Amino acid sequence: MAREFHPPSPEALAALLDWYVANEVDVAIEEEAVNRLVPRAAEEPPQPVGRDLPLPVAEPAPRPQPMIATAASPEADAFAAREAAMSANSLAELDDILGRFEGCALKMTAKSLVTAEGNPNARVMLIGDPPGRDEDLQGEVFAGPAGTLLDRMLAAIGLARGDVYVAPIVPWRPPGNRALTPQEAAVCRPFIERRIALVDPDFLVFLGATAAKELLQTSEGILRLRGQWRTYDTGNRQIQAMATLHPSHLLLQPIQKRLVWRDLLSLKVALGGGI
Repeated sequence: MAREFHPPSPEALAALLDWYVANEVDVAIEEEAVNRLVPRAAEEPPQPVGRDLPLPVAEPAPRPQPMIATAASPEADAFAAREAAMSANSLAELDDILGRFEGCALKMTAKSLVTAEGNPNARVMLIGDPPGRDEDLQGEVFAGPAGTLLDRMLAAIGLARGDVYVAPIVPWRPPGNRALTPQEAAVCRPFIERRIALVDPDFLVFLGATAAKELLQTSEGILRLRGQWRTYDTGNRQIQAMATLHPSHLLLQPIQKRLVWRDLLSLKVALGGGI
């Protein structure tokens, strides 16, 4: 005799949601929820094909580019990343290499590859913290409310997205927006370093603690780092670099917008009124 189904109580559903929150679950694996309690409909039998109907001719599929395989250890992965990144002679080649690179575990959990956007010939390159939920879902740099605030920040000194080049420190979102592991940072660093070298801007602005600490190779906090012009060495030349607060941080701490305004004014002065 089949047992009668009783829907879960509100208390049980609330406990499940609390468990999701505690484990930083914020995205379903599938686009639409699946009711596992409803049996799936039986598949329809294939329709017979008449003798006189021509058989479809399958066109040959394009040959995919080989994947850049994962190495045997974190050190080997970082070495493979450096070799792959240095082989890129253009931003398009770098994006293609990233799409085929399998040496970073972040790729396994992220929905999208988030590379860069903007003017590759810009004098200013902005590098932000790892992609968040909005960026991962849309596959775009600085999407959602943080992106809207960034546009307003740039407009305040006479710039727009098309006047700068914007990229994240890593191209994949860490699960639950957790901090990068040292291994993940080491594997992804050669790609952003190569992107900086290819763009070759006059000024670098690091938006957020992760981007600033990784590229300046320091353990100082963002509030101590921000607002100071430092030197970033590409190996071919030195670029003026400054850290400031990430727009997402400002959405949570609006009072600190005054600090970022000072940093933006410093950038405007450094640009000398030009773009």
